[in-house]
Amino acid sequence: MKLVRYGNPGKEKPGLIDAEGKLRDLSAVVKDIGPEQLSDTALAKLRKLRTDKLPLVRGTPRMGCPVSGIGKFVAIGLNYSDHAAETGMAIPKEPIVFMKAISCIQGPNDPVMLPKGSVKSDWEVELGIVIGTRARYVSQKSALDFVAGYCTVNDVSEREYQIERGPQWDKGKGCDTFGPIGPWLVTRDEVPNPQKLAMWLDLNGKRVQNGSTKTMIFGAAKLVSYVSQFMTLMPGDVITTGTPPGVGMGMKPQVFLKKGDVMALGIEGLGEQRQLVVPFKL
Repeated sequence: MKLVRYGNPGKEKPGLIDAEGKLRDLSAVVKDIGPEQLSDTALAKLRKLRTDKLPLVRGTPRMGCPVSGIGKFVAIGLNYSDHAAETGMAIPKEPIVFMKAISCIQGPNDPVMLPKGSVKSDWEVELGIVIGTRARYVSQKSALDFVAGYCTVNDVSEREYQIERGPQWDKGKGCDTFGPIGPWLVTRDEVPNPQKLAMWLDLNGKRVQNGSTKTMIFGAAKLVSYVSQFMTLMPGDVITTGTPPGVGMGMKPQVFLKKGDVMALGIEGLGEQRQLVVPFKL
């Protein structure tokens, strides 16, 4: 299934994308797409629905983040060897874990706002993992059983804040609007192998990232298992898993986001995003 939340910010309704690519309303079935709707049991009930009987949503409404009530937005750094090389950093021996503030989460096509004083804002197309069942000290073998599904994430990053202003990456990762997620949550039954997904990002119509999840250093199962050793993962938590090469920081000369730029990105089977870059505004 492809589950969505659509409508104005703060007033999103639950929905799904049917086999013909049409948006159907789920409001009469569930109140939202959140932690309570992400268990295997809850998803199985949704899977049994006659989608052709659900109300058809007309027009092209705004898409919100496909999951509400996200408690933790966990991120993994330098998880592609070729991306590590372009940044001049060593390949990590263990996953690098940091957090993105949940206040940065937004819809997949909402504008991305440059932070006040930003000079090095950057892009990162990433595979997102959405947890469906409480996971604590889970094995790598069973880790994906705890996953509800997958989504596209743009891990927007301010590199000066991240790298030049202390050892903590978090301050360059959680700025407002720096967490576009969606457009869909694709349930795990439709993604039999999360390590075989093509991914890309265009800046102003030019392809700058062109990669695949097959080159991840630590795969999805390893990451869920690993992170669960340090914190309990709860339904609705999101893990964003690193980016392939082609970020602005790795270019020569470096290129960073500016007002009016347009990012378009996507992952095979998980949908596409598009964001206009806008200046800072309180």
